[in-house]
Amino acid sequence: MLTLWSMPSSGNSYKVRLLLALLGIPFRHKAAEYGSGVTEGAAFRALNPNGKVPLLQLEDGRVLAESNAILLYLARETRFLPDEAFAQALAHQWMFFEQNFHESSVAVRAAILTYPQRAHLRTPERLAPLLESGHRALGVMEAQLEKTPWIAGDSYTVADIALYGYTHSAGSKGRFDMQRFPAINVWLDRVASEPGHVPLEWLPQLPAHEA
Repeated sequence: MLTLWSMPSSGNSYKVRLLLALLGIPFRHKAAEYGSGVTEGAAFRALNPNGKVPLLQLEDGRVLAESNAILLYLARETRFLPDEAFAQALAHQWMFFEQNFHESSVAVRAAILTYPQRAHLRTPERLAPLLESGHRALGVMEAQLEKTPWIAGDSYTVADIALYGYTHSAGSKGRFDMQRFPAINVWLDRVASEPGHVPLEWLPQLPAHEA
C-alpha cells in the first residue's frame, strides 16, 4: 500500500489526497501538520532531506517528493493526464505556473494569515504585495477559464487539481477578492462537483488491521 506523509491543512498536500481519492487508490496517511515536528525528525529527513511534505512512499520503499511530481506520477495512464503531447505540455505549463507564480503569492498570503507561527509577518509591507501578485495570478486563471471549462482545455486534468489546492480557499484564507473572478468561481464549483471529489479536511479511513 502507498504511504503518504501530508499536512492536513496544506493545499499542496491536499492536491495529492484529492487525486488519490478520485482514482480510488487506498493509501496509509501519516499526518505532518505545521509545527508538529514530524518533518524535522531524523526518520523523516532520512526519507526526504528537504524536510517537506507531501511525500509519497511506494510499496517497494522508493519515495517521491514535490506535490506536482507526485500528481504526474499518479496520473500517468489515467484520464487526468492527456496522452497527446501538446495537451500534456499544456497541463505541465499550468502546473509550472501554479508552483512558480500562483502558490508563491496566493498560498503564501493565506499561510501568513492562517498560521499563528507566521503572525509576525502580518504587516502591510508583506501582505499588500502578496495581495497584488495573487490577484494577478488569479487574473491569469480567469482569462483562461473564460475560454475553456478546465484550465488546460476541455478536460479535467492534474493541472486543475494542482491549481484547485490553494484557489478554493483563496477568499476564505487569503482574503482575496474572489468576486472579481466569476469564471474561477464557476470552475471551482465544477471541480467540486466531480464524482469522487473530497474536501480539504478529508483523510482516508483504513480498516483497523491496516492502520
